[in-house]
Amino acid sequence: MTFWSSGTVAWNLLWVFPGKVKRPIMAIAKIQSGQVWLQEGTEESWLVTKVYSEAFSSYAMLRKVGGGDNDLRRLKITKSADGVALPGFKFSQESDKF
Repeated sequence: MTFWSSGTVAWNLLWVFPGKVKRPIMAIAKIQSGQVWLQEGTEESWLVTKVYSEAFSSYAMLRKVGGGDNDLRRLKITKSADGVALPGFKFSQESDKF
């Protein structure tokens, strides 16, 4: 019996056994200004303030939420077949806080 239109086993198990099966990780297609990312390990929130390209690489400027002027980071955006990511960070909607 299919509980989700895609019929995947992971979604069926999630429906039948909530809390027992991890949700599939959502692939991020594009990093944009205004997105909130969580630093892995500390779970601190960081806001993407600027996204730009230099030569063959893309970078994101992040500012710590609630931090001072010195809490800025420039990270190289990593690209894969699944989407894009920031090393050492996870997209805030992938966390279990919601």
